[in-house]
Amino acid sequence: MFIMKFGGSSLQTPERLRETAAIVRKHQHLRPFLVLSAMGHTTEDLVDAGRSALNQRIEARIETFHRTFLSALDLSLECVDTLLSELYSLLKGISLIGELTPKTQDTLLSFGERLSVRIFSAYLNRIGLPSSHYDGWDAGILTDSQYTHAEVLPESSERIRHALGLETKIPVVTGFIGKDGQGNITTLGRGGSDLTASVLGQALGAKEIQLWKDVDGILSADPRLVPAAATLERLSFVEAAELAYFGAKVLHPTSILPAMDAKIPVRIKNHRDPSHPGTVIFEGESVKSGVIAIIYKSNQTLVHIESTRMLGQSGFLATVFQIFADLGISVDVIATSEVSISLTLSGADLNELIKRIKPFATVRTSRSKSILSLIGTATSSSRLLETVMRALNREKIDVQMISHGASKINTSLIVEDGELKRSVAVLYDAFFGGKE
Repeated sequence: MFIMKFGGSSLQTPERLRETAAIVRKHQHLRPFLVLSAMGHTTEDLVDAGRSALNQRIEARIETFHRTFLSALDLSLECVDTLLSELYSLLKGISLIGELTPKTQDTLLSFGERLSVRIFSAYLNRIGLPSSHYDGWDAGILTDSQYTHAEVLPESSERIRHALGLETKIPVVTGFIGKDGQGNITTLGRGGSDLTASVLGQALGAKEIQLWKDVDGILSADPRLVPAAATLERLSFVEAAELAYFGAKVLHPTSILPAMDAKIPVRIKNHRDPSHPGTVIFEGESVKSGVIAIIYKSNQTLVHIESTRMLGQSGFLATVFQIFADLGISVDVIATSEVSISLTLSGADLNELIKRIKPFATVRTSRSKSILSLIGTATSSSRLLETVMRALNREKIDVQMISHGASKINTSLIVEDGELKRSVAVLYDAFFGGKE
């Protein structure tokens, strides 16, 4: 049994939907379980509809889009009429109350996926592929109550096996959404549909989880900065997690954790080129040594915290990290010494952070920085760092901080945003272009 997840671009037009159905037909012998995102830009349209409702305007765009879709696919309007009526009632309620809470927003956004699975399942049935649609909660997805970024609870696994384990038709399940213990609709945040696929694969013991997107797989660099960037054929889960966290846009860092726990391969495929093998992510050691990809995060803030008064006191790091925990601030890259810490942040409230740290340390901040991360298992850390510094020094690019862990999977360095494009090109040439 295979999990096949299709994103919004796979369902953006009637023609795309037909092509996606053809992919499913070709793989029907694998007993596919499908997970779908909302069709096209429906999620963004629902966000806009909520804002319009707050201004006493009820948008008809979503209803028009889906009705036009059904007509083009020669499907009955009955499969979505009830949902469209519910959506209208919700938007009218938002307009009357003049309030859109996170809880209500989750309910609003759920309509994208719920409409998507009903239409796609109806089309599969029409072309002779017996299918059943499931909302996430009906498929067993149980979450906590953190609206807009809910977490899937462990007891979902047994619920999923009970709901889907004996299904003989092709199940079409909503990605991105579930319900909490009180029966309220929740959304899983960015990468939520990929996460749904991963959770289903873990619960059902899938042979492979396929994430069908509009790219050939994970690339060795951003093709906008490095046109010669190539598709990575195979990655370990650890390498994929580092790539996702430090800037690769194809995956969200948490979306493959259930598959990683269950040691189920995850394959990134391109719905526009189904014959392309894509990228497979697997359990185990890297298939090759050395740098395999160069990725980045821009628009970061570099923070330097120093306190000579804490010299020799073991509580310095603990005190600082407790403040970060209290403020819910996530650190990307860090380098420490006995009396100082240098780290990068994005989107944090620096005023409150500085206020909390000032009593025992000085804080300096510098904005508009980029994190460049070299991913891969280094056979020699010294040689890798020598290559990095020689290449950047030759181009007079200043490195403001370096972080290199004992795992040797990730070497990260900080440069100015304005030097990002040149730095990526220089390092790619150094590691992939045959130059030292």
